[in-house]
Amino acid sequence: MKIVIINGSPRVNGLTAGILHVIGKSLISLGAEVEFYNLSELTMSQCRGCCACYTTGRCVKDDDAEKLSHEIESADGLILGTPTYSSNVSGYMKLLIDRGHFVIEQLLNGKYCVTVTTGENYGSRDAAKVLKDLVLYSGGRLVKSIVVKAPFNVGLPGSTETLAENTAYKFFEAIRTHKKYPFQSLFIKVVFSVGIRPFVIRKGEKYHGVVAKWKRYGI
Repeated sequence: MKIVIINGSPRVNGLTAGILHVIGKSLISLGAEVEFYNLSELTMSQCRGCCACYTTGRCVKDDDAEKLSHEIESADGLILGTPTYSSNVSGYMKLLIDRGHFVIEQLLNGKYCVTVTTGENYGSRDAAKVLKDLVLYSGGRLVKSIVVKAPFNVGLPGSTETLAENTAYKFFEAIRTHKKYPFQSLFIKVVFSVGIRPFVIRKGEKYHGVVAKWKRYGI
């Protein structure tokens, strides 16, 4: 079982990273293989909106964002974590979303996912929704969405460590037992059938790379 954990915070030792590390250590103790990435330590160029990836299946910029997408593609599960900036995800996380072949190419098809959002004010719910929508629109199965409200620059508050450990166990078991999420599956099917597939088909050969990936993912 391979799990990719992505810390979207510029702080490699902050609250978001702390929660993700607890989840990661718990998963390792359960027997999972865990790959942990701090986006702030990677080289990722901005998406320039050329749409070449939809034709060829790969980005014209062969940097860490492209390599990370390949890691996600080969994983059984994905955990995304971000702090809340201006009621949204961090800039690093948004950059990965822009570059990551997620929604149109259905990168998370059938993969189990957990999202972790931290923040001190109300906007953390909005940031959490961005990650939740990303997972579902990309074909993923959302096992749990954690939102931790805490003051800036503090350690893990209260029972957060226990919450992270319990989440790791629930996530591990969902993957191990191939847990079904019928309502999510129905939602994903509607989004894909009504919104994504007809759009791609209309694009024809310009989106050849997308259709090729769908076939590879068994869609």
